[in-house]
Amino acid sequence: MKRLDYYWYNKSAVSLVLTPISWLYCLVAIIRSLAYQFHLVKTHRLPVPVIIVGNITAGGTGKTPMVTWLVDFLRSHGYSPGIVSRGYGGGARHWPQQVRVDSDPRMVGDEAILLARRCRCPMAVGPVRVEAAQALLDHTECDIIIADDGLQHYALDRDVEIAVIDGVRRFGNGKCLPAGPLREPRRRINTVDIVITNGVPGPREYSMTLKPGLVQNMASREKRSSLNSFRGKKVHAIAGIGNPDRFFTELQEYGMEVVPHDFPDHYFYTPEDILFDDELPVFMTEKDAVKCTSFADERHWFVPVDAQVDERISPILLRLIGHKDG
Repeated sequence: MKRLDYYWYNKSAVSLVLTPISWLYCLVAIIRSLAYQFHLVKTHRLPVPVIIVGNITAGGTGKTPMVTWLVDFLRSHGYSPGIVSRGYGGGARHWPQQVRVDSDPRMVGDEAILLARRCRCPMAVGPVRVEAAQALLDHTECDIIIADDGLQHYALDRDVEIAVIDGVRRFGNGKCLPAGPLREPRRRINTVDIVITNGVPGPREYSMTLKPGLVQNMASREKRSSLNSFRGKKVHAIAGIGNPDRFFTELQEYGMEVVPHDFPDHYFYTPEDILFDDELPVFMTEKDAVKCTSFADERHWFVPVDAQVDERISPILLRLIGHKDG
């Protein structure tokens, strides 16, 4: 059986059948947005600037690399950033939770661990982003907050909204969940401050490309290699992300013969999922790797990626957060 998102990006009767439910979903999203816009529901203003990074579609668009780029950018301009997120997939009993590099992904979520390891800055997760952000302000020295996947979390007031979109899949069939990928009506994209396109940008959009780094062996972290060194080889590829085909295609573009294994987004792996009865190399995303380290062996590698972002957004960001030189 195909994943539901297959029907969002292809013509199908399934999407048509689900359309009445999507109308209701869209209506609820509009009413909720208006309730915050007209102050019928309280928003919370923090004493530091808040940057939202999110999208209006379900599934992966490249938000996590964008957050990592933002942390580095803000540090280079003298800020001490902190990150808040939902902690999706985490099963902690009490929220918010502080995230460290050695935190358990089953408690705080896989993306939270990835961000903590890559960014090395204070991070807290919880269903209520305001509480997570306040925890950072109470216990750390951060002076600016980045909210990962927070575009629809209107309770947290914001200075900047950044929407990241997939340059290939865009907005799919243009329908709201569950008939399509939209979390909010498509016109919501016109209200954000900056639109970042993972791929070729459209009008009034800025480009972001994801550049893979040296692949890292999961059993021997000091062992690294270039993707080109696997050119012409047959490999297993594992992806439990929003758009696994992007990962598989990336490996194919490096000349590998890929045996794909796609799993649901945020899937928690067992050894049987990644230990195959052959000696072929096994590649996975960095997000998947945080959940597989304990049972991976010398065959397993993960592919880190870094975002390269259109430099024209730099002065826009600094202006929106009220940055003053010197």
